[in-house]
Amino acid sequence: MNLRLTDDEAEALRARAERDGTSMQDVARAAIREYVSDRPARLRTAISRVRDEDAELLRRLAQ
Repeated sequence: MNLRLTDDEAEALRARAERDGTSMQDVARAAIREYVSDRPARLRTAISRVRDEDAELLRRLAQ
């Protein structure tokens, strides 16, 4: 896989890796692992929050 970044993205990644004392590849791989593994949980949390916060609106829309 080749990942093509804009100049701004590459610089931000480079700066973050340098700040963390790691490689750009390690930072990118960590971000991918987090995104892939956490997405279902974030989605469930978001759905639950909308359901709770907008319960009255959802009830009225269902009528």
